Amino acid sequence: MKKNTLSWLWLSVAIIATDLFTKYLVVQRFDLHESINILPIFNLTYARNYGAAFSFLADHDGWQTYFFLGLAVVISAALVVMLYKNKPEMKLQNTAYALIIGGAIGNAIDRAYNGYVVDFLHFYWDVYHYPVFNIADIGIVVGAGLLILDSLLEHKKTKKE
Repeated sequence: MKKNTLSWLWLSVAIIATDLFTKYLVVQRFDLHESINILPIFNLTYARNYGAAFSFLADHDGWQTYFFLGLAVVISAALVVMLYKNKPEMKLQNTAYALIIGGAIGNAIDRAYNGYVVDFLHFYWDVYHYPVFNIADIGIVVGAGLLILDSLLEHKKTKKE
């Protein structure tokens, strides 16, 4: 009997829950653009992103909200299918899919409810500021990184054979 790879979706649920809970806390406790210094290189800063990564398409008249919402749903659905078809022993890939699904859905819920995504993690060095982001974004980036790592490891393994 094949072990069900959809059990990895617990990780997606954990990302979604953590993302939405932290966004809720920020919205309840911060004014828009309010910032609290935590470390010399890190602030908690309440920001709204009407676009995608790095505020891509944020300055348009609202169609991008539906575009990014639809994109998140389609990508998440495709990744759930890929996860279902994947082998249980492909742990790195399964983890990556689950993280990306959780991040995409976390931001999609935010976008569907608010029309924008709440961001609050703000890293910087001197005058160089990384765009403010959230827990869902971490899930997406770490998931993408794991897919790249898995691909590199698979390429290295194939090369040895």
